[in-house]
Amino acid sequence: MSSASNAVAVYCGSSPGTEKVFSLAAISLGHAIANAKRSLVYGGGDKGIMGVVSGAVLEKGGKVTGVIPSAMVAAGGESEKGDSRGMTVKLNLAGREEIEHVVVDSMHERKVEMAKRVCGFFGLPGGFGTFEEVLEVTTWTQLGIHNKPVVLLNVLSFFEPLRQLIDNGIQFGFIKPASKNLILFVDGPSSTAEQEGFNWGEAALEALETWQRDAGDALFDWTVKTEGKHTDPLNST
Repeated sequence: MSSASNAVAVYCGSSPGTEKVFSLAAISLGHAIANAKRSLVYGGGDKGIMGVVSGAVLEKGGKVTGVIPSAMVAAGGESEKGDSRGMTVKLNLAGREEIEHVVVDSMHERKVEMAKRVCGFFGLPGGFGTFEEVLEVTTWTQLGIHNKPVVLLNVLSFFEPLRQLIDNGIQFGFIKPASKNLILFVDGPSSTAEQEGFNWGEAALEALETWQRDAGDALFDWTVKTEGKHTDPLNST
C-alpha cells in the first residue's frame, strides 16, 4: 500500500481526557499540519481530542477528511468514552462544513482508507481504538504492506508503557531490534507546565520528516502473486 500524498493521519481519543495539555498538544499538532500545507485524515468525529485536532487544522485553513463507518453515521457519530456516556457526535456542525466525510462499510475499511490516503501517522492520547490503530499501521510497515512512519506525541508520558512493551518484545525475542524505530516517540519537556507551552506539532512534523527506513527490511513482498491472484490482503484483485 503506497501513497504519494503529503496528507497525514491522526489517531486519538473521542474524549478530551483529564488534562488540559492533551488538548493543547492536539491544537499544536493541528496548526502545524495546516501551516505545513499538509492535509489531515482522521476518524471523522468532533468530540474530544479528535474534534480539537481537526478543528485546529480548519482554523488555519487546512484541508480535513474524516473517514467514518456507515454504522456510526446512522448512530449519529462516534461517542465520547470515559465519564461522558451517551454523548454522540453531530456531523457537519457549524464551522466544520468544510470537512469532507468519506463513508465506508466497516472499521476495517475505515483503517485501510485512512492508510491509503496518507504518507504517515500521528498518535495523540486515546483509548482502545487509538492503541489498536497505531499498532496495526505499525505492523503493516513491519510486514511491508506499506512503508510509513508512526509518530507518537508522548504527552505526560502517556505512551511510555508502549515504549516499554516494545523493549520487552525485543528483549524476549518477539521483535527484531531494527524494528524499534518503526515508532518514533516525541517526548517534550519533563515538566507539565513546560509541556503546555511546548510546540508539539513542530516536533512531531520534524520527527515525521526525518524518519528513515529501508523498505527492504520488510518481512514480506506483497507484490508476489500466487496462482494468478495478488497476495496483498488490503489491495487484492
